[in-house]
Amino acid sequence: MRLATIRTVNGTRAVRVDDDRAVETGHDDVGALLHDPTWQSVAAAADGRHHDIAGLDFATLVTTPEKVICVGLNYLDHIAETGRERPKSPTLFPKFANTLIGANDPIRLPEPEESTSIDWEAELGVVIGTSVRRASDEEAAASIAGYTVVNDITVRDFQRHTGQFMPGKAWEATTPVGPFLVTADGTRPAEFPISCEVDGEVMQSSNTRELCFDAIQLIRYISTFTTLVPGDLIITGTPGGVGVARDQQVFLRTGQTVVTKIDRIGECRNVCA
Repeated sequence: MRLATIRTVNGTRAVRVDDDRAVETGHDDVGALLHDPTWQSVAAAADGRHHDIAGLDFATLVTTPEKVICVGLNYLDHIAETGRERPKSPTLFPKFANTLIGANDPIRLPEPEESTSIDWEAELGVVIGTSVRRASDEEAAASIAGYTVVNDITVRDFQRHTGQFMPGKAWEATTPVGPFLVTADGTRPAEFPISCEVDGEVMQSSNTRELCFDAIQLIRYISTFTTLVPGDLIITGTPGGVGVARDQQVFLRTGQTVVTKIDRIGECRNVCA
């Protein structure tokens, strides 16, 4: 099942996305839907207002998540290109809700005097559907509502001002999420091809099998120190191919189009503004 949050004249609405139409579930966004313990059956049975899929204006999946937790250095090929050692525990940092944008929204680059070193990072997003603390493997799997596409656009110089690199990761209106939440149905994520293109040139091409810590391991680790709740987003890290790690560094510029794809999950297509 595919779920999304769309913008309408009456505000944002959660929808179930079928082949050529989207059906409103009666909730303001996917996050509100996930707070219903019976959200799967509610979404499957929803028969609210219908929308033509061709005309949808996608908002970010969960408009006000309680937590957005990101993972650094979590792909073997990305670790190799950075020359670092494989981490023994996940490297975590937060984002804020106002960093998140819809799957086709413009990426708002910093002003040129602020930074010109803006990089792409295609990532698999994991959306929590059931509250969980100190999870076992089985509880972690059961807590996953589904998967989505994310690009953790990064302002590299702000990331490296100090050893704490959150400022470079939390730039407002830069992180596309969506368009769909593809439900997990209690299983581990499959091996998904993941890629990022900039103006049609493939910059990243990998597979989620390269993850050091998969979704289950991440949920177990994170839920040790905090309760994960419905609508929380875990952004699981990026594969190799980022602009900063190239022999001649390449960064995003105004007017470029960034396309982030994960097979069987979806595609974000964003213009840098």
